[in-house]
Order: sequence, then C-alpha cells, then structure tokens
Amino acid sequence: MSGRVQWLEEAVFYEIYPQSFKDTDGDGIGNIRGITEKLPYIKELGCNALWLNPCFESPFGDAGYDVSDYRKVAPRYGTNADLEELFEEAHRLDMHVLLDLVPGHTSWEHPWFKESMKAEKNEYTDRYIWTDSVWDSADGYASLRGISERDGSCVVNFFTHQPALNYGFYKPERPWQQAMDSEGAMASRNAMKEVMEFWLSKGCDGFRVDMAGSLVKNDEDGKGTIALWQDVRRFLDQRFPEAVLVSEWGEPDKSIEGGFHMDFLLHFGPSHYNDLFRCEKPFFGGNGDASVFVKKYLESYEKAAGRGLICIPSGNHDMDRLARTVKDGNAKLAFAFLLSMPGAPFIYYGDEIGMRYVENLTSVEGGYGRTGARSPMQWDRSENAGFSTAPAEKLYIPLDPDEARPDAESQIKDPDSLWNEVRKLIGIRRAHKALMNPGGIEFVCNGAAGKPLAYYRFRDDEKILAVINPGAEEYTLKTELKPGELIYLFGEEPVMRDGAVEVKGRSALFMTI
Repeated sequence: MSGRVQWLEEAVFYEIYPQSFKDTDGDGIGNIRGITEKLPYIKELGCNALWLNPCFESPFGDAGYDVSDYRKVAPRYGTNADLEELFEEAHRLDMHVLLDLVPGHTSWEHPWFKESMKAEKNEYTDRYIWTDSVWDSADGYASLRGISERDGSCVVNFFTHQPALNYGFYKPERPWQQAMDSEGAMASRNAMKEVMEFWLSKGCDGFRVDMAGSLVKNDEDGKGTIALWQDVRRFLDQRFPEAVLVSEWGEPDKSIEGGFHMDFLLHFGPSHYNDLFRCEKPFFGGNGDASVFVKKYLESYEKAAGRGLICIPSGNHDMDRLARTVKDGNAKLAFAFLLSMPGAPFIYYGDEIGMRYVENLTSVEGGYGRTGARSPMQWDRSENAGFSTAPAEKLYIPLDPDEARPDAESQIKDPDSLWNEVRKLIGIRRAHKALMNPGGIEFVCNGAAGKPLAYYRFRDDEKILAVINPGAEEYTLKTELKPGELIYLFGEEPVMRDGAVEVKGRSALFMTI
C-alpha cells in the first residue's frame, strides 16, 4: 500500500488533452506553453492538480498512447524545458502535475521494438512478447506477424501498431511465455522505473498509469500485476516517497494493494459508472437508476477498506462528453454528486462549461468514436473560440460548429453558469473536511428508479448529508438525525419536518447534521 501524501486530501484534478487545450504558436495543435498560460484559469476554477494525457514523442497513431520516446516531449508540444517550466509554474501556484504513463506497450516505431525485430539476439530481443514461430498466433491475444526477419508473432495491445511490452506471465503455459522474473520481463520493468525516475527528477509529481492492471499476462486474479506494482512502489518509496500513482484499473482493492493511491472507476467493466451519466436512461438524465452503481461502489469501497481513494471522473478522452446525455441544469446536479463523493474528483477539460460532443467527425489520430469528445477547448467568442490563430481547417480537431457553443469567458461572467456552480461546489468541498477526499460515506438512499441519491459524508466530528434528486418528482427522505445548516442548495429549498426532509425535484442540497 502507498504512503499518505498530504496534498491528495484536498486534490481536485483537471484533465488536459494537450492537443486540444491551448495553441500558442498557431499550428492548430495545443502545446505545453498553452497549458502553462492557462494555469491561472484552472486555479480560479478551484482545481489544484493536473493530469496531462501523453505528451511524449509519438507517431500519434493513437493520440500519443503509442510512445516512441518516453523521455522526450513531442516536438509539436514543445520541449522538455517547456514541460519543466510547467512543473515549476504549477508548483509556484501550489498545484501539482501528473503525467500519463503508458507502460503496457509502445509504438512500433520505438527504437526498442526496432531492435527487438532483428533476427540476431540483443538486449531488446525479449523486451516484447514474441511467440517462437510466425505461424503461432499467440492464442488469446492479437498479434503482429510477418513484419520482420525475426521468426515469431508479436503480441499487441489495442491497435496493430502498439506491440505489448513483456512483463512476463503469471502462469506460463507455452514455451515462449516467459516468467515474471525472466531477464526480458525484468528489463521492461526496470526500464519503466527509469522513465518514472527521469520525470520525477524534473519536477513531475507522479503518474496516472494507463491500463495498470494489464501488464502481467495470464494473471486472472491480478496477483502477478499487484506484485509488480508493489515492487515499483518500493522503488519509488526509496527515491521519491511523495510520488503519486493513480491507476486506470477499475478494481480498487487490487490497485491499492499494489501501491496506488487512487483508482479510477472506468466506463467499462463492472463499476456501472455509466448508469449515472452515459446510457439510454442515465440517472443524471432524470429518469435512471443508480442502485446497481451504489451496490458496486460500496463493494469496492469496503474492499479498499479506507486505504486509498476511488476516483469518479466527469469524463475523459475515451468517453462521450457528459453534456451529450446530461442536459441543462442536470449537469449542475451531476457535479454536485461528483464534488461531494469521496476520492479525488477529476474534471475533464471543458466539462466545467458544458462542452458538447461534436457529432459525425472523421477519426483523428485513432480517436474514432472518441474524436467528438476531444475537440478544442472553447475559451471565448473570438476566432476558433480562442483556441488557436491557425486557419480553421488546420485545427487538430474541428470545433463545435454551433454558434451558441459554450465558452469559458462568457460563463465566468455569468453568475448562474455551470462554471460558477462548479467553482462554488469546489469551494464548499474545501471548506468542509467531511467532504474532502478521505472522508467516509454512508448511503441512506441508493438512487433506485424514482428515488434520489442520498448519503452521509463524515470525518472526525463533522457529518454532512448530501441529497441529489435529478428526477422531476419531490421525495421525502426519512432521517433520524436533526438537520443543521444548509451549506449548499441547487433548486427549490427543501421542507424540513421532524425526522424527514422533503426534497424537491431537480434539486441538490448539502446540510450539516
């Protein structure tokens, strides 16, 4: 298990997709200096930590998740010095920065893979997972074959151009499946430690780890992968004990045992996260059911046993925009939930202003259906929404074409905007220790069809009741505890009675108990 890092207790993260955030050199692609320029905006919103999607050198077949040099910022984003300057400025503003680490695979253009393809044995021969024969297709895995003089097929993750790095097999079953402690598997592990050390020494505060639970193969129960990350954590504790690790795993009991501080609830897998935001009848659409989500959340929460944080993001670069299914005032209700739950909240850039999914776009850099959620940030009502001075046809991804598209400048000026509601909610969260990331939770209403979500948040001697009702009908919530001060309200004021709170439709409230 990872050690305590004090700043995480109050962390509210802002996820930045570098390509689409702010372009300062007019080439139509966002860059590191653009992120640095906009740090005051992020801080004014209330976020004090950043997660940057991959910004390393890449052929960009998968938007940077196909790395060709882990130690070099992609030239289109700037230089390593630009990234170091971002770290320094963030720290000056009392903010922290996590980089996106992609340990499971590289681009097929990575020098390691080019060496691994050679017929003669070398130090990179076993850096990737190869079968013994080009005719052996690596049952259960997608693979590349017939691409080099080397005999064998190479296992890939996701896209064809992403060969899988070798971290070994928990239960080797074929001659070509190497053990976790084999020379090749350990070389991959040590190489990733060196990458982490490189960026931590330059001021990075830690890493969000892409598909952290997938490294060791034939590892059904995750025991091998947990052991691998425990080894990485021991390495970090010796050199960088404050280094934060956030996992894309979706099983908090496993990732936190492995040494991660936090784990994401994923939009796929068993969490039922999308029951809330992205399904035919999402709970925050006003007519859904959150009860299965609550059941699964509590299972994960109990397994984690208070040792780490479970993160619920507003969205990310792999999902539809929140605004595609959660409309108008219900977005404020969704943020009331996101910013009153335990764990560190993650806000995907633009969700704080209600940016929309841009429909019917041609895939850009491996985005496919995700491309519409990666459009440029809408800063103001000037040319290209203030994202770039490049001609519109040169933008990385086309803008939302609607002239009424939301923008940050307009929303900052509007006291009733989503942006100002999010800012208010973050401020309330920070003002109450029970609402902060490590605080406990007890559900008193599970959001079943026709019912609100209601839960107590508590820490030390403070206890707060949060009730979020996205449905149109009012609901009477029974409570044995005496209501105190109303510290947040969206919608109509509730009616208080002895032992009950009558919550109006499409409303949210937090009150001390």
